[in-house]
Amino acid sequence: MREITYAEAIREAMSEEMRRDENVIFIGEDIGLYGGAFGVSVGMIDEFGEERVRDTPISEAAIAGAAAGAAVTGLRPIAEIMFMDFSTIAMDSIVNQAAKIRYMFGGKAKVPMVVRCPAGSGTGAAAQHSQSLEAWFCHVPGLKVVAPSTPEDAKGLLKASIRDDNPVIFVEQKLLYRKKGVVTEEEDFIIPLGKADIKREGTDVTIIVYGRMLERALNVAKEVEKEGISVEVVDPRTLVPLDKETIIKSVSKTGRAIVVNEAVKTGGYAGEIAAVITESEAFDYLDAPVLRLAGKDVPIPYNPELEKAVVPSEDDIKEAIYKVMNR
Repeated sequence: MREITYAEAIREAMSEEMRRDENVIFIGEDIGLYGGAFGVSVGMIDEFGEERVRDTPISEAAIAGAAAGAAVTGLRPIAEIMFMDFSTIAMDSIVNQAAKIRYMFGGKAKVPMVVRCPAGSGTGAAAQHSQSLEAWFCHVPGLKVVAPSTPEDAKGLLKASIRDDNPVIFVEQKLLYRKKGVVTEEEDFIIPLGKADIKREGTDVTIIVYGRMLERALNVAKEVEKEGISVEVVDPRTLVPLDKETIIKSVSKTGRAIVVNEAVKTGGYAGEIAAVITESEAFDYLDAPVLRLAGKDVPIPYNPELEKAVVPSEDDIKEAIYKVMNR
């Protein structure tokens, strides 16, 4: 099996879907000749031309509005927001239009659009270019929210998102772009939205985690295994719709749950997952309270040491495991 980067997997997914369906288009700032702010779309304009890989003005409101309008009229746009932080400028078209249209027209109108959002900290880009805002979009009925953690998941989930008839917010943690992983060469490889993946099986504690925190959780799981602690790692992959069944089944088995995300703790999606667990039959199997491990409630600092300090580290995850294990 070949290994490619997360960025290459995303480019491959977009290119395959554009070859498969001429209605798929790609719009955003600097995605054409420049190849995207993170190099994800390098070379795509050479294959598909300026009509289908279209550089836009520096206006996220225009990008989201054009995508919503194009989707309603029969195209399947992929819109890139250069940094997820800038989705704030696009919120009206996404939240008040794209998310509502299918419902308000009784299903007669479809809105098959994907909004790709490079998100998260770790690049030294400071407070206005480093946020993880997925919880905002999870709160809006009508939107699907996807957060892949590996190159293979990125490819399979993006292809499924492009084919979906609803607006999808596709969250890409920026530090994952250069991470390599095994990715199938099968062109019709699809991962259905709403299906979690158990990245590691265990019996003592469940960690529910997505994005770049997955690698940290897996590293810690290997470490504490030497101490006799068996950790199961569940990656939801899709936040909306959420695969509650897999999470509940895992926590019912292990009796302990830690939810990890990079986004700030207050109002973060970790709280929603924790509530799903405590409101389910898994509650009766808990041997410790569900623990949320998330980013600190501060803007992301520019200073690299402070930036590292505000998101969960491997040491933080290990301490959380010890806490729920009463060690």
